Amino acid sequence: MGPKVRLMMMQEQKAAVFIQAWWRGTLVRRTLLHAALRVWIIQRWWKQKLVKLQEKRRRTSLEFYARQEWAAVKLQSWFRMWCIRLRYCRLLHAVRIIQVYWRWHSCHTRGFIQGHYDLKENQLNLQLEISLGSQACRVQQCIALPIKE
Repeated sequence: MGPKVRLMMMQEQKAAVFIQAWWRGTLVRRTLLHAALRVWIIQRWWKQKLVKLQEKRRRTSLEFYARQEWAAVKLQSWFRMWCIRLRYCRLLHAVRIIQVYWRWHSCHTRGFIQGHYDLKENQLNLQLEISLGSQACRVQQCIALPIKE
């Protein structure tokens, strides 16, 4: 083999090495690109998971706050209702006391009439008690009723 053939073989070998290096580089770049894309996909998936987890935590926290707020409002409502009911019962008691005294006063100053009656066949039995202050009068009467035949 001559120097020209050797030179050509060396050039072909260099060209083959160059092509192989280029091809290996292309494969490595493609592999790195695919790896980067997979990393990007995994990162996007993980970020979405984190966002969903944060949203779930936020919603849970908001629901807990709303429940506490509702419970506080309900408790305040019950307390106000209890206070108003207590006030109402006190007023009702005071009204009853005033009514008792007023009725006693009215009975002793103005007087009152009490009575009842029985109606039997042809007569009316009437019993009345009239009270004026310290004076009392009792009336008992039996009235015959005319019956038409």
